[in-house]
This record gives sequence, C-alpha cells and structure tokens, in this order.
Amino acid sequence: MAVKKQTTTGPRRAPRTQSARAVHAAPSDTDTLPFDIEEVLRRVRHQVRSFADAAMFELAAKGHGSLFEQLIACILSIRTLDEVSLPASLRLLSRAHTPEALARLTPEEIDALIRPVTFHEGKAHQVHAIAVRTRDEFNGQLPADPDVLQSFKGVGPKCAHLALGIACGHEVISVDIHVHRVTNRWGYVKASTPERTLAALDAHGYDATRHRARQFDASSFPELDLVIA
Repeated sequence: MAVKKQTTTGPRRAPRTQSARAVHAAPSDTDTLPFDIEEVLRRVRHQVRSFADAAMFELAAKGHGSLFEQLIACILSIRTLDEVSLPASLRLLSRAHTPEALARLTPEEIDALIRPVTFHEGKAHQVHAIAVRTRDEFNGQLPADPDVLQSFKGVGPKCAHLALGIACGHEVISVDIHVHRVTNRWGYVKASTPERTLAALDAHGYDATRHRARQFDASSFPELDLVIA
C-alpha cells in the first residue's frame, strides 16, 4: 500500500508591505515649486532679527578681517559653537594675527590659546601649518584663490568661501549641512551631499551674497523651524 508523503507548512505570513519611510516619496517637480527666494529671505530676517551676527562677521567687525584671520577663525569654528569659537579666535589673533607671528608660536602654544574649541589639538597643528606655508610659500600674503585655500589640510569649500566672502567680498555660496538640508527641503535643489548642493546652487545661479542684512548660522537657531516648516 503506497503511503502519501505529507508536507509540513508553517504559519502563513502576511504579505510584505513597504514601510511608511519607503512608501513616502519625494514630491516631483510638478507637485511643488520652490519658495520664492525673496519671501524666504524676508521670513529668515524676521526670525533672526534679534540675534547677533555670526562669529566670523563679528570677528571682522572687531578688526580681524584679513583673509588669513578669517580662514583661521573658520577652522576654529568647525563643530564649535560661536560662543566658544569667537573668544578663542580673539585670544589667538590678539596674540598673533599675521602668518609670520602665528608661525613663530608652537602648536602647543596655539593649543593652549584655543583649548575650549572642539578638536583643539588637531586644529592647533592645522593653523600652525597654514601660517608656516603662507609665510614660506606665499611671502606672508594668502592668495584670494579658493583652490589655494582648499589645498590646506582641514579647509573645505565652506571655509574657503566664507573667508573669501567676508574678507574679500567674493560672491560665493557657503554650504554646510544645514544649508544643504534647508535648500533641499525647500525645493531649490535635489542633491545628496553639501558638495553637490553647492554645485547645484551655483548652476542655478542663486546669489546668497546679495542678501547681507543679517548673517547667521542656521544650526544655532531652532526658531528657524518655524520658517522651514
């Protein structure tokens, strides 16, 4: 007598469904249009009207507006609050504000002056190297060239453009992670990294430097959520 082979089956699984994150797709160009740039800037100015200028602008107002000083200050400001980076920049630049003077300090002496900033030990070596190279290779005069600035260790497009914009009046766009997120959320560009956002904004011809009424660091102001929403 033949015996029929039985098969064992487990509990039936529910059909796989996509998560809410996977289902939610970015709106297409036909669904939404970017905010009007003039209206955006009007709202931003309104939200930040009671705040002081960002550290690098305040530093320039206090007499440290050279390209070299601004580049050094930007390096100190990376991953550091303005309330910390501005006093540290003032201590350092009050002691040595030229490439020649800063190069005469040791990295250890620089570190002692900037110690409250984030990654102070590494930054001390970076700014010392910039000072030495500016003195030796550029005769103490830092060229107003973004490619030259970005050839220094620790200097990316953001710091190069900020320093050139403040010190030299260059019409450039500085894009950090906050500008990257906001401009993509508002629909001006669709890019995956700050570097690609910068390239896309340049290609579109957005000129942020025409709007200098109030300079600020978006990461410092949660109130901007009211504008971004």
